Amino acid sequence: MARFSVSGGDDGEGSSNHQSRKRQRLPSIDEDEETAGSSGEEDEEDDRQIESMSDDSDREVVIEEARRIAEDPVTSQISSSKDSSLSVTLLDPDVLDCPICCEPLKAPIFQCDNGHLACSVCCAKVRNICPSCTLPVGYIRCRAMEKVIETSRVSCTNAKYGCKEKMLYGNRFSHEKLCVFPPCSCPVLNCNYTGYYKDLNSHVRAKHKDEVIPFVWDVSVTIRLDKTTILQEEKDGEVMVVQVFRGLHVVYVVVTCIAPSAREVGCFSYYLVTVPLAVDGSLVQRSMMKNIQKLSNEQPEDGFMVIPSYMLSGSSRILLGRGRAYGHA
Repeated sequence: MARFSVSGGDDGEGSSNHQSRKRQRLPSIDEDEETAGSSGEEDEEDDRQIESMSDDSDREVVIEEARRIAEDPVTSQISSSKDSSLSVTLLDPDVLDCPICCEPLKAPIFQCDNGHLACSVCCAKVRNICPSCTLPVGYIRCRAMEKVIETSRVSCTNAKYGCKEKMLYGNRFSHEKLCVFPPCSCPVLNCNYTGYYKDLNSHVRAKHKDEVIPFVWDVSVTIRLDKTTILQEEKDGEVMVVQVFRGLHVVYVVVTCIAPSAREVGCFSYYLVTVPLAVDGSLVQRSMMKNIQKLSNEQPEDGFMVIPSYMLSGSSRILLGRGRAYGHA
């Protein structure tokens, strides 16, 4: 079920709440000729003043209206009609998708003689033969459906987490790739909190202060690699997780940030150094970390660091930073 709004004008009479032009005062009729005679000149003078004021007021309104239309003709045209925005619920949102490729319909939209729809891309793919009835398709535009698509606005799927954007139905997937409001889940074990990533950062600081390790950008901290560790930046509040998966004589280490992958959120890097006790040397990993919305308990397929089990007896330090990986832990 999908809910969207449709905006449009009103072809009927003007809005009843529009301010009507000021009506001129009619002179009163008095049976007393003397009173009428004495007040006639004053009434005529008042009428001239009212007409002058009305003309000046109308002229100012016309000038202001012309200026407003010149600055924003679309908004002016819409605001001049009644607010006819409607909230519509689609029982089957697939009716706004191309029945061939199942992607959101965008103009130009074509139909065959039987009314079967197809987007312009699919018309070329099916060689202008309707897959439903084999009649020609790609030559007749479906203006009605194009009008529906062009005047429909849908809310972001992350609206309940704070996103207020409304976009064309066909552009919703493009927006969701850039949206910073996808729900992120708390990485603390047995916590079911889900929300906007900045709200999640505040939640972790308020509810799990004793379960995370505070850190500062570009300053290394000591961690253990025999269990999963959650870290939170002291000032900005970003939540990072060092996950450890045990294998045969090795452990797989993955460092991630709990946040959407939208560009506005930014990217983060880590520098991890493991120094064993009984063996000379050290193991170093410098890399960019992935932004994820929820931790996974499955062993990663890529983006991990392999550490032999015998090196876990020593100490490990990690340095977290914004941007590309650099520095020394």
